[in-house]
Amino acid sequence: MASTSETGHEKNVYNLEVLNSSIAGYGTTYNPTKGTLRAADLIALAVSARTQFLTEKGLLPAYTIAVAARELAFEPLPKIMTRVLASIKSSTTTDRLDQNINSLIKVIKGSNRKPKKTDEEKAALAAQGKTVKEISTSRQSYELRVENLDLLIKYLGGIQQYMPNEPELKLATLTVLSADLKTKNAAVLAALTPYNNARIARNALLYKPVTGLVDTALDAKQYIKSLFGATSPQYKQISKLEFKTVKS
Repeated sequence: MASTSETGHEKNVYNLEVLNSSIAGYGTTYNPTKGTLRAADLIALAVSARTQFLTEKGLLPAYTIAVAARELAFEPLPKIMTRVLASIKSSTTTDRLDQNINSLIKVIKGSNRKPKKTDEEKAALAAQGKTVKEISTSRQSYELRVENLDLLIKYLGGIQQYMPNEPELKLATLTVLSADLKTKNAAVLAALTPYNNARIARNALLYKPVTGLVDTALDAKQYIKSLFGATSPQYKQISKLEFKTVKS
């Protein structure tokens, strides 16, 4: 199911295409003085908007796939950290050291909550018709979690008593895990940049004051009203076409 924002963007583009079809039927009678309202310019605007909209949609799958892969990679982290802490506590380390490690692990785990989603992630989910509900209690980012995981690995490397027999708790395994998490996060950022740029370009094309699609289309409707009259069949034909600014 498409989100309200996605539907709104596409509806603006579609309605301009419908408006252009009506304008084509007016022939040479349609002759505005404002250059951006000329039939050829409106057609070019609609083509550019449709292309930009499709470009943005085309970049979304790579981004959402990267986000899903990152979430899957981070999912086991809290349980692994719980086991690491238990391994430390079961050794002969001091209570003070155990407390320090525990504090670091709490940051890595995020109190068993997923890190708060960025605005870009929320926008990507919204574009898929998914509602994002979060409690703003986690101060973490994915980068911060990995940074603290690296710090934990350094701490553990200096603790002689940390010698687990379990392969998944060994320093070498944790180091590989950290590298994988960094790779997954980097993939999200790499996919985010072109997608975010496409959204910015789409918003500028559709919603820039005066020259954007919405304002231009509204001006074209006003010209048609002035040309044929508010009660004319020509104006009634296009009067209900809506052009609205849509967030995100």
